[in-house]
Amino acid sequence: MRPETLAVHAARSPDPGTGAVAEPLHLSTTFERAPDGSYPQGYYYARAANPTRAALEQALAALEGGVEGLCFASGSAASMAAFSLLAPGDHVIAPTECYHGTIKQLRQFVQPTGVRVSLADTWDLDAVAAAWTPATRMVWIETPSNPRLYVTDIEATAALARERGAWLACDSTFATPVLQQPLALGADIVMHSTTKFLAGHSDVTGGALVAREGGELLERLRNYQLQAGAVPSPFDCWLIRRSMMTLPLRVRAQAAGAAAVAAFLQSHPRVERVFYPGLSSHPGHALAARQMSAFGSMISFSVRGGAEDALAVAARVRVFTRATSLGSVESLIEHRASMEGPDTSTPQNLLRLSIGLEHPDDLVEDLAQALG
Repeated sequence: MRPETLAVHAARSPDPGTGAVAEPLHLSTTFERAPDGSYPQGYYYARAANPTRAALEQALAALEGGVEGLCFASGSAASMAAFSLLAPGDHVIAPTECYHGTIKQLRQFVQPTGVRVSLADTWDLDAVAAAWTPATRMVWIETPSNPRLYVTDIEATAALARERGAWLACDSTFATPVLQQPLALGADIVMHSTTKFLAGHSDVTGGALVAREGGELLERLRNYQLQAGAVPSPFDCWLIRRSMMTLPLRVRAQAAGAAAVAAFLQSHPRVERVFYPGLSSHPGHALAARQMSAFGSMISFSVRGGAEDALAVAARVRVFTRATSLGSVESLIEHRASMEGPDTSTPQNLLRLSIGLEHPDDLVEDLAQALG
């Protein structure tokens, strides 16, 4: 089935008890045992499984082409679950540029357990190979990356990892399963902050992992989800699953709007550089065209000058909202460096845009008056 059909129908059917077309919300935390002590419906306690969460996990697995999805209370909880696969003495390679929270997790929580962490330009396969050690057990990639939209070759990196006995985990939050299929390209795990495009309305927090196949990796992730306990509430799962029904339409409309905004920014004299893989000037353009079905709706651009100049542009917007996060129906603008803190490597004159569902002409006009 195509993404539009899967988004509507995966793990979703009329309620057998009432015939209701809309999915019921199962809030129960515990489930009745049969007289013989068994659980005939397969559920016993909500931390382990809940029908509403199960529907979301099955839908995510269907959209990603994986064997099973696992949902968490946030994207950060999902990435920590993936890092739980690493043991003392193991080595993980991660990108020099990615979500700043991921780097903090690796340095503050993973590294102290005895796992060695190396950062490399993962969009350069030679850099990944150069960072490799005999203890390398996982390569973590984020493509496109946050915030400059660097594009990593998923298939080539997966082949390298597989050849050398390591897992490849891919944060595909910016692309969504509609625009990119990491598991089909060889990744072992795909991760999403479901807070972003999958939920799409700035009203729920969540995260997810989808495994390409069963076996030890999946069993360990399942156990971590159960024992660490950072699971989403049934209502959060219900909201995300409901929003996913429109995901393909939203994502493609947002990508079309982003293309128009990026073209305008590239031509503006006050813009130093635009980071958007849909532009031929972007170093990852050809690769993105090959492994993505569209270029997404995230754009970053550098304003001529410094931090004060960039912040002044953000202060003048009227349609864009000055806020962090991304992937929702409203367009957001953010001075990323000030959000990431003093250790950031993001240029001080960079603004990040998340393009929503407003008319692209209105967004262009808003940026035009803000840039002056």
